[in-house]
Amino acid sequence: DMVAVLGETTGCLALPNLRDKMKHHPEGYRILQERPRIRLSTLDMARLQALPDGTLGREYVRFLEDNKVSPDTRMPPKFVDDEELAYVIQRYREVHDLMHTLLGMPTNMLGEVVVKWFEAVQTGLPMCVLGAAFGPVRLSARKLQLLATELVPWAIRSGRNASCILNVYYEERWEQPVESLREEIGIFPPPDV
Repeated sequence: DMVAVLGETTGCLALPNLRDKMKHHPEGYRILQERPRIRLSTLDMARLQALPDGTLGREYVRFLEDNKVSPDTRMPPKFVDDEELAYVIQRYREVHDLMHTLLGMPTNMLGEVVVKWFEAVQTGLPMCVLGAAFGPVRLSARKLQLLATELVPWAIRSGRNASCILNVYYEERWEQPVESLREEIGIFPPPDV
């Protein structure tokens, strides 16, 4: 909860920038207008589970099951007064697990740090920058080396190369292969580690 509060209270510059990126992109603009939500109540989990392996929907459900996480655990914004900006931070929170899926990263500390590096580059949200910078303090020397030599450079390159992750209407992409969506967005294939 405190991480979510930090994200809201420090995102005063990044959130308008993200909203503007969405407004100037056809798919992002439609997302802002329609305001879809990624929640158990809006997902047809049985349909997603039945999709072929390798599709976004199937791999997203696999990620949720393997890591015992739920899209319903994302706290609604409380400290963002502007309704549109509140939706932007909500959308960011709700696509976080999709970033894990697209980046091929687990929810352990190493995986979270890698996702935070990607999100920091993508969003400019200070809480992502802080998570990327201070998350590694609990990692072993071996994992720090892997992070520094392989994973962070890949996450930064992918974050810079990728189009804005908030401009993807994921709910309309469940049947798309993850590799195809990575390529479309501009995320490089994850390193073999």
